[in-house]
Amino acid sequence: MSFKIMRPPRLAVSCAWAGLMAATMGPAWAEPAPPFAQLVEQIEQAPASREAAALEDAASARVLQARARPNPIIGIETENVLGSGLYSGFSNAETTLSVSQDLELWNRRGVRIGAARAEADAAAVRRDLAVTDAVGRLATVYAEAEAAQRRFQLAEEALELTLADTNASLAQVEEGRQPRLRAVQAEAEAASARATLDEARADMDAAFVSLTVMAMLSSPVTAVADSLLDRTEVLTAPSNEQAPAIKAAEAERLAAERRIRVERSLGRPDVTANVGVRRSQMDDATSFTLGFSLPLPFFDQNRGNIQAAQAELRATEARLEAARQDVRAQQGAAVARLKASASRVSAADAGVASAEEAYQLSRIGFESGRISQLELLTSRSALISARTAAVDARLARAGAEIDLARLEGRTPFEGDQK
Repeated sequence: MSFKIMRPPRLAVSCAWAGLMAATMGPAWAEPAPPFAQLVEQIEQAPASREAAALEDAASARVLQARARPNPIIGIETENVLGSGLYSGFSNAETTLSVSQDLELWNRRGVRIGAARAEADAAAVRRDLAVTDAVGRLATVYAEAEAAQRRFQLAEEALELTLADTNASLAQVEEGRQPRLRAVQAEAEAASARATLDEARADMDAAFVSLTVMAMLSSPVTAVADSLLDRTEVLTAPSNEQAPAIKAAEAERLAAERRIRVERSLGRPDVTANVGVRRSQMDDATSFTLGFSLPLPFFDQNRGNIQAAQAELRATEARLEAARQDVRAQQGAAVARLKASASRVSAADAGVASAEEAYQLSRIGFESGRISQLELLTSRSALISARTAAVDARLARAGAEIDLARLEGRTPFEGDQK
C-alpha cells in the first residue's frame, strides 16, 4: 500500500522559512547599547551611587558642624526690686549683664572633630563600595544581554539548519526513499525549533529591558555591539587589604574607636566661664563679676554610653575579621572559577569545531542515503548543544571576572584584551 505525499508539508516549511526571515530582519532597526566603558563613566548617576554620594556629603557636613564651638550665653539679672521698704521700686536695683562660655576642656572639640572625620572617611569608602557594586551589577546585566542575544542568534541558526534538514527529508519522502513518517517527524522538529526561537527572543527582549533600565538609557536598546563574553581574563595577584569590603570594615572600626573618645570626653564635667558687669542704682557704681561653673559628676559619668561605644568597637573588629576571611575565601573561589571557566571555554570551542564537522559529514551521508534521519538529528542536536555550551562557558567566565573585580575594587574587564 502506498501513500501519496501531499504538498502541505512543503508549504509549512516555506512558511517557517518566511518566519525565520522575519525574525532575522526584525532587529535591523535595533539600537545598539553604548560600549561598556562608556556606561561605566555614567555609573555615578546610578541611584545607589547617588545615595552613597549624598551620605558622604552629609558626613562631610557633620565634620564642618563638629568644628563649630558652642555659642556663648548672654544673661541679664536684676536684684533688689519690687520688694518692700527700701526695695519697693527700682531705686536700689542691682543689674548684672553676664556672658557665659563653655570652655570645652579635655580636648572635647578635638575628639569630636576626629570622630566626625572618621565617619566621613567611612562614608567615602562606602561610596566607593557602592560604585563598585553598581559597576558589577551593570557588567552582569550587560554580559547577560549579550549572552541572550547570542542564544537568539543560535536559535535562528538552529531553525535554519532544522528547516534545511526538513526540506531534505521531505525531498526524500517525495522521491519514495523515506516513509511518510519521516515527513511528520521533520515537521515536528521544525515546530520545536520555532518554539525555541520564540523563547530565545522573549529572553533576549527581557535581557535588553533590564540593560536599558540598569544603564539608565533614554531609549531602549535591542543589541550589544561591545562584547564582554569574548574578552580574556587578566589574572593579577589579589591583595586582600585593597578589597573595598575590608576598607569599609576598617573605616567602620576606626570610626567606632573615635566614638569611644567622644563618649569619654562627655563623661567629664563641662567647665563654663562667666564674665559680667553689675550696675548698682543705690551706690551709682559699676563692678565686674568673674566666675566658673561645672556640674558635679556624682550621678552621671556617661559610663553607659562609654561601655556601649566599646561594645560597638568590638563588633566592628569582629566584622573586620569576618570581612577579611570572606574576601580571602571569595577571592580564592573567584580565581579558581576564572581559571576553570577559561579551560571550559577552550574545551567548548573545540567541541563546537568537532560538532560542526560531524554535522557536515552527517548531512552529506544523509543526502546520499548512507545516514539515517535519526543520526542526522543526533548530530544536529549535538551541534546546537555545543554552541549553546560555548555561550554558557563565556558567560561563566565573564561572571567570574566580574566577581573577582568586585572583590578587588576595580572595573571588570579593565585592560583585558579581546
